[in-house]
Amino acid sequence: MPPRPAGSRPTLSLVAKTAGTSVPTVSKVLRGGTDVSAETRAKVMEAVRAVGYVRRAGSKGESPRDESGLSNVLDLVVTHFEGSWANLLTAGVGREAAAAGLDVVLTLAEPHSDWVSRVLRRRTLGVIGTLVDPASPQFGALFAAGVPVVLIDPMSTPPSGVASIGVANWEGGRMAAEHLLSLGHVRMGVVAGHARHLFSRARVDGFRAAADTATVASATVSVAHGGWNRAKAATATHALLDGAPGITGIFACADSMALGVYDALAARGLRIPEDISVVGFDDLPEAQYITPGLTTVRQPSTELGAAAVKLLIELSRSEDGGARPPARMKLATELVVRASTGPVPGTAAPHR
Repeated sequence: MPPRPAGSRPTLSLVAKTAGTSVPTVSKVLRGGTDVSAETRAKVMEAVRAVGYVRRAGSKGESPRDESGLSNVLDLVVTHFEGSWANLLTAGVGREAAAAGLDVVLTLAEPHSDWVSRVLRRRTLGVIGTLVDPASPQFGALFAAGVPVVLIDPMSTPPSGVASIGVANWEGGRMAAEHLLSLGHVRMGVVAGHARHLFSRARVDGFRAAADTATVASATVSVAHGGWNRAKAATATHALLDGAPGITGIFACADSMALGVYDALAARGLRIPEDISVVGFDDLPEAQYITPGLTTVRQPSTELGAAAVKLLIELSRSEDGGARPPARMKLATELVVRASTGPVPGTAAPHR
C-alpha cells in the first residue's frame, strides 16, 4: 500500500492508486455502478479497507443518496435467515420500521455475492447489519460511501465512527455462572460459539469472571466450541464431558446449542437437572417448549431490532451527516429460571 503523510486523511486518489485504477472507477464502485468488472470491484473494496477511506461528511458529490430528502427504505443485511433469533430480530426491525413509515429490504450477505453493490444503488436510508463482520471489504465499501450503518452484535470490533448496538453479553455470562454457583456447582463447562466472535467471547469471559471471583476456591470452568450449531454443540458436549467427567453444570452460549447439549446428555444416559444442570442464552420460544424447560439468559431480541431502527433514523437525520461520536448501546440481559437447573447431584439446594 502506498504510504501517506502522517496525519493526512485517506483520499479517493489514494484508494485508486492502491487498487491500481482511476478515481472515477473508485467513485463508480462506491455508487454501486454495474459497469465495473468483479475483479476491479474487489480490488477497490479491498483498497478502501486497506487505506481506511471514509467519505467526509458533507461531500455531496460522493454520496450515494439522493439529495431530495430521506429515503423511505432501509436495508437489513443478515448472514442467515434461519432460526428463531433471526425471526425475532427481523420482527423487531419490521415493526419499528413500519411505525416510522419505512419499508425494509432484506439482503442476504453471502460471502461471494455482490450484495453491497445492490445496496449502494438503492436510495437507502441506511443499513442495519446483524451478525456480520465489519472488517469485510463489503462493509468497508458501505462505510466509505457514507451510508449510515448500525451494526447489531458485530462479530468483530467495529471501525471508529460506526454505530453498534448489542446486549450485555458479559453480564449475561456472569449471571449464568452465578446461578450455577448458587446451586452448589463448582465443576462447570461452557459450550461456546465461534472463538473469534466478540459476543461469544464476552459470554465466556463473563462466566469465567464469576467463577474466578466465587467464594468457592475450587470452582473450575472447561470450554468447548460448538459453532452456534445444534449438532456441533452436541459433539462439543461429548468432548467437554470426556475431558472433564466431573462437570455438573453446563452453560450453552445460545439456546440453539443448548438443544445440542440436551441431545448429548440424553445419548449418555444423563438426566437434566438430576445429573447435570443446563443454562442457555437467548430465551427463544424453544426454551419453553423443550423438556425440561430451559433456564436461560434472556436477551431482548425483538427490542434489539427496534432499537437499531431508531438509532439508524437518528443517524440518518443528524445535521452533521453522522460525524458525531457513534453510539455504543447495550440492552440489558436477565436470567429466566426454569426446570433445567437444580442443586449438585446428591446434595440439597444451598440456602440463598
